[in-house]
Amino acid sequence: MLGGASRVVVGISGATGVAYGVRALQLARAAGVETHLVMTQAAALTATQESDLQARDIARLADVAHRVANVGASIASGSFPTEGMLIAPCSSRTLAAIAHGLSDNLLTRAAEVTLKERRPLVVLFRETPLTLAHLRAMEAVTEMGGIVMPPVPALYTRPCSVEEVVDFTVGRALELLGVPIAEMPRWNGLAPRRAPVGSRQRGRA
Repeated sequence: MLGGASRVVVGISGATGVAYGVRALQLARAAGVETHLVMTQAAALTATQESDLQARDIARLADVAHRVANVGASIASGSFPTEGMLIAPCSSRTLAAIAHGLSDNLLTRAAEVTLKERRPLVVLFRETPLTLAHLRAMEAVTEMGGIVMPPVPALYTRPCSVEEVVDFTVGRALELLGVPIAEMPRWNGLAPRRAPVGSRQRGRA
């Protein structure tokens, strides 16, 4: 239920799109939600290629940052209450590990905990084109109760920047976890059809 969230886990894996995870931390903080972050080493490397941020900069955006090797962290147990987990972005390797129950690091363990406790798990799977292995992994995660949400842009919002595309996708993902995002464009039905440019001038001729 929107407005009821108090704590979420944010995982960032090594796929392209670290901006999704960064923005999720920022929006969750703005909504007053406590965040627990876990990043893979590949994600830290990707961040240096896609932004000016280092792993420590991203860690400062979270209330608590956990080392990916620390499988004894709080978020590794179902007794630690959260409203759910968002993995943004989710690499094919991470998706496959979740699909097959391979809790070989804190990120995949936290995802497994989220599923076994029947809490929402939202994964922004970032890969294309898709192989049969990807499709089967997405099917398996979905059957276990996870939500596979590829970060597909909503062009009906007519975004003017990459930031607007990221914001909309992350906002939708966080709302699936019960995090309220107040200032987010929403579909309100079809807009009135616009006349083609120059049509009025031609009609007067």
